[in-house]
Amino acid sequence: MTADIQGRALAMLNRFAQADWPDRLKLRKPVERLIYSGSRASFRAAAQRAGQTSQTPRAADPDALFDLTLSDEQQMLVAMLEGFASEVLRPLAHAADEQAALPAALLNQAHELGLTHYGVSEALGGMAAERTTLSNALIAEALGQGDLSLAAALLVPLSAANCIRRWGSPAQQAHWLPAFVGADLAPLMAIAVNEPTPLFDPQQLVTQAKKRGKHYLLSGEKCLVLRGLDAGQLIIAAGAADGPGLFIVAAGAKGLQRSPEPAMGLKAASTARVVLKNVKVPLDARLAGERFDYQSFLDYAGLAWCALAVGTAQAALDYVIGYCNERLAFGEPISHRQGVAFMVADMAVELDAMRLMVWRACARAEQGLSFQREAYLARLLCSDKAMQIGTDAVQLLGGHGFTKEHPAERWYRDLRALAVMAGGLQL
Repeated sequence: MTADIQGRALAMLNRFAQADWPDRLKLRKPVERLIYSGSRASFRAAAQRAGQTSQTPRAADPDALFDLTLSDEQQMLVAMLEGFASEVLRPLAHAADEQAALPAALLNQAHELGLTHYGVSEALGGMAAERTTLSNALIAEALGQGDLSLAAALLVPLSAANCIRRWGSPAQQAHWLPAFVGADLAPLMAIAVNEPTPLFDPQQLVTQAKKRGKHYLLSGEKCLVLRGLDAGQLIIAAGAADGPGLFIVAAGAKGLQRSPEPAMGLKAASTARVVLKNVKVPLDARLAGERFDYQSFLDYAGLAWCALAVGTAQAALDYVIGYCNERLAFGEPISHRQGVAFMVADMAVELDAMRLMVWRACARAEQGLSFQREAYLARLLCSDKAMQIGTDAVQLLGGHGFTKEHPAERWYRDLRALAVMAGGLQL
């Protein structure tokens, strides 16, 4: 089994290495470093499982309060994805926003990244171990630096894999997850939680699943479903007699209707409205893992949006720093003005706070500790400060911030989604 896992991981990395777009975008060296890192990690993990070596703990630094250093593998992953975000996502973002569609060519390039492998356990051919929450957050953060809307759209398959791996029964995992690590494009499963009700509370779902013999009947309405029109299956959050549950529903099921739902932001993610009228699904369509926790499901979703917001806020900060250093007024860069410099500094301070809150919540989740409080605080902080960073980016660009010539207005619109999205993604 160890050799099989190692072989699948290396095969996935080698397939990525053989793609031609890293050469076109001058990303070959980061890719090669990732291959080397992944190979080394694979052999080290295999040796540890075989009992040939023991894991050496990181040397403690007596002068440090805590260590936020990422592992070598995580650093390589972030470097590669940040290059992909800047060289691939950023140039496509404006057209994708205007056309409200995900570019077809981008799907193949994203498939070569093999992101869904990080949502499938090693036993089923993937690369996800027990402690992958932070790595998933790093993936979202790195992609978010390219474009929040495109990143969210690309993370939908990974989110579905994470959802099934974490909340599905062994039989459900064995049935659905292997397709996420196959040679073809991963199946598209959209996660539907939001509902078009005033002051929507995900703990008070209007959509209901009523048990009738060997089936459930689902009725209700979902809104702002990421890639909801393209999905082959939907993971529907619905209330049941024994509490909220998640149900895998075929997009073509009788009684299910889908329609476009254009929004202020997230345009490239093609948000959709889904209406269910007594949709019949079998009992085994309900995700039935032994440790299903609906609150944790919501917390993982919230952290995913927070990680995307951190990445987009980082992009906004980097952009305004360059702009303010180059923009001249009264014979000097506007960054020399205290009013401008202090605003940029505040953006940087709040961004670091957002990142630390997200990482802390992810770290606690990986350790099996309660992370509801930390996830709530991260969501509260990011919803407020990400929006402020987006607003300040528009303000610092002046009249340019109001035009589509610069990406600040798009970031502003996309960042507003953080306050209203209750699901759709999963770390």
